[in-house]
Amino acid sequence: MKNDALIECLRAGGARGRAAEDAALRERTALQGQRPWAIVICCSDSRVIPERIFDAKLGELFVIRVAGNVLDRHQLGSVEYAAAHLHCPLVLVLGHTGCGAVGAALAGESGGFIGYITDEIREAIGEERDPLRACEKNVLHAVERLKAEFAAHPEAGGAEIAGAVYDILTGELRFLE
Repeated sequence: MKNDALIECLRAGGARGRAAEDAALRERTALQGQRPWAIVICCSDSRVIPERIFDAKLGELFVIRVAGNVLDRHQLGSVEYAAAHLHCPLVLVLGHTGCGAVGAALAGESGGFIGYITDEIREAIGEERDPLRACEKNVLHAVERLKAEFAAHPEAGGAEIAGAVYDILTGELRFLE
């Protein structure tokens, strides 16, 4: 394997993580199930870690990560599962500054599988060229899509839906209206 050193880094990190986490909490959630209080749909960006941003413990957030925090049937199904079956009362779409997927959409990139993401983002941002405003519009587009999809399917759980943007430079979290 070409990446033996990287695999070893993951193994060592897994051991450190297991040693550092709350074993009683891990056992409780394993035996009694998860009870997250929020569903967070966010970007896959490695600088955007909802559990750290919101200082959440194991089992408190149901996190759905996809580049550009875009929605398709898989993400909608995951939201429906968490809202209806886990009884999560809140869905948060979390965008962030410096989003590579938004940047790719602004640059007109659409090749390969990335096109599925950038096409969705371009639909959300329209003619917007400002990266921050484009990020905000992308979040609000997802919020409105979730509201529309789940208004048509009340059995999905009736969770409140909100949007926010995380600033990767300052750590500031700003909720959108």
